[in-house]
Amino acid sequence: MSDGLNDARAIRVAEIMNDFRNLQHYLVQIRASPTAEEYYLEGYSLLRQCASEAQSILSVPFASNTGTAGGDPERQKQQLKVIITDAAVRRFQCQRAYLRAHAGLRWMNSRNSILRGQKPNASHLHALQAADSTLRMELLALTDAHVEQSLRNQDAAQGKWLGEDPSLAQIQHVLMSR
Repeated sequence: MSDGLNDARAIRVAEIMNDFRNLQHYLVQIRASPTAEEYYLEGYSLLRQCASEAQSILSVPFASNTGTAGGDPERQKQQLKVIITDAAVRRFQCQRAYLRAHAGLRWMNSRNSILRGQKPNASHLHALQAADSTLRMELLALTDAHVEQSLRNQDAAQGKWLGEDPSLAQIQHVLMSR
């Protein structure tokens, strides 16, 4: 028998998908125009990679083997749980790409601030190396646990129901199986 939480599950699906849509919107807006000499620099490569990841997340089809829920509350419950997991995994992937892209944009802004429209030269070397190092440190700090915690903190702060959100281990398992 159903537990009466299907309305809460349906609302949770909508919340997660709205977050996913917002993250996708942000990621598609990223614009960087490196020169030919800068094209392969770490930060610009990262920004292209994040945009590509966002596109590839959209291309993964939803795989549900629960069939049509119909009017059976228990089947609806199972289907909603599957959808919550799929949506949460996609949102996790987008959040990770968003956080990485944000680090890349900070790197790009730092680089532009250092160069102030000039071509890089020896006087910029140490500052540019520091910007590169900061980017690498930020990326190392963006672990799966950090990404998952950032989402949980945001959801908890907004008072959202998290009762059936997948754990980090479940998210990682789904990602490994794709």
